[in-house]
Amino acid sequence: MAADSHRSSAPERSGILSLSLALLCLLAPVFLHAKGTPARAEQAPVSLTNDEAQAMVKRVLHVELEAAQDGYSAHPMQYRLRKVSPRLSTTKLIIETKDGDVARLIAVNDAPLSAEAQQIEADRLQGLVNDPSLQRHRQEREQGDTARARKVMRGLPDAFLYAYAGIVETPVGPSYRMTFLPNPNFSPQDLEEQVLKGMAGELWIDVAQQRVTRLQGKRIRDVDYGWGLIGKLDEGGTLLLEQADAGNHQWRTVRMVLVMNARFLLKTIKLDTTLELSQFAPVAAGMKYQQAVEMLQKPSTEAVPASSAR
Repeated sequence: MAADSHRSSAPERSGILSLSLALLCLLAPVFLHAKGTPARAEQAPVSLTNDEAQAMVKRVLHVELEAAQDGYSAHPMQYRLRKVSPRLSTTKLIIETKDGDVARLIAVNDAPLSAEAQQIEADRLQGLVNDPSLQRHRQEREQGDTARARKVMRGLPDAFLYAYAGIVETPVGPSYRMTFLPNPNFSPQDLEEQVLKGMAGELWIDVAQQRVTRLQGKRIRDVDYGWGLIGKLDEGGTLLLEQADAGNHQWRTVRMVLVMNARFLLKTIKLDTTLELSQFAPVAAGMKYQQAVEMLQKPSTEAVPASSAR
């Protein structure tokens, strides 16, 4: 039954970035599909002034935006995505293609699908092949999500006041730790940028590769949209986004945790979701979605080799 409820779902990124979730974390897909940049040695400073911290954040976020311009077209990957909520967990295999992502559900509540549920997934994937418009519509949704995410990313340098808070050691090396508070002079240009109002937190930047490794934010006050008529984001919502080098300087989101209470028009939204991305492996550039479907029809052990886990 649980598997059947997921058979018509789009790849998780598109579902996660539906309007309800996009109210808080539209920037996720930009990080998800950021291409790599060569590592270079950086000498960590003893300290940074606020102006220097602001300039560094602006420079690094510009790199993230530039990296996202090519999306996954140059360095597509396949990976495993586990989504956890209080009532349900799902695991999917996802393959990036020039026609958008293609996903296959492989587990519910960490248990493999029954033979019947596997057949439902196989039929759904075959339906994508039989009706290309289904995949085309999914790709259009992904592109729309990413376009909105880039608007949010462009607002990040100006939406907050950043301060250098030292160096933090991570499993892959040191990162600059920046704290941020709302910039009282920030004036959102559109609905997407309004999501940045009323947040405070930390931004970590990898010293060696100058890429964002962690974004942690908390909503410190309620934020109304359209004087509260369109919607409202409640104080206390949190977002955690972690990014890492998935291999050969290809940076990907590896974990995201979102807790949020919001209202959009007449609908109340309560989210408590964790995404865990792992087992990244490269696939051929220019792959068509039909080829990805063929790969996903194979046993799961063939779709994403265990040796590629990161």
